[in-house]
Amino acid sequence: MPTFLVWFAYAIHLLGYALFILAIVLAGVALVDWLVRTRRINPFNPIARFFRRAVDPLIAPMERRVVRAGGMPHAAPWWMLVAVVVGGIVVLSLLRFLFAEIAGAYASFTQGPRGVLVLLFRYTFAFLKLAIIVRVIASWLRISPWSRWVRWAFSFTEPIFRPLRGIVPPLGMIDITPIVAWFLLWLLETFVMYALLG
Repeated sequence: MPTFLVWFAYAIHLLGYALFILAIVLAGVALVDWLVRTRRINPFNPIARFFRRAVDPLIAPMERRVVRAGGMPHAAPWWMLVAVVVGGIVVLSLLRFLFAEIAGAYASFTQGPRGVLVLLFRYTFAFLKLAIIVRVIASWLRISPWSRWVRWAFSFTEPIFRPLRGIVPPLGMIDITPIVAWFLLWLLETFVMYALLG
């Protein structure tokens, strides 16, 4: 394994610890700020004055969003904590996914032409599955197929869906073509990978 991947894995590990410590600190800050905002701590206490002066301006953007959504202003510190925790989980997940993909690509390239071919097929099937997911979510959210964010997904999946629609009947009001397409892609991927890897 190259040095870059070792350092990348180490950096992800350190970032995970840093985000865990940050979440613990933010939980403490959110608790104290909540106690100050709900007047469970005397508002003239030095801690309360410090939080109103130093912490409240940092939480103000979240407070505006919470109030606009119909929430109470004193819930803003907790929502800030939730946003940081969820954001940290998403960032760590993306970094781990990126690490796995880079390590997989490196391993494929070290196996010669067959490894590169396996990698290309794997990425092609992953891309088509992602396009199916994007298309399904776009249909749930009623996003136009001509929107620049989802147009690519419709372009790549329509050649798969069109012939399937003539074969697969809808299940009441539910179009199960994406499920059938996903299953057929999985079968084809399994067959291709078995043929390539022996």
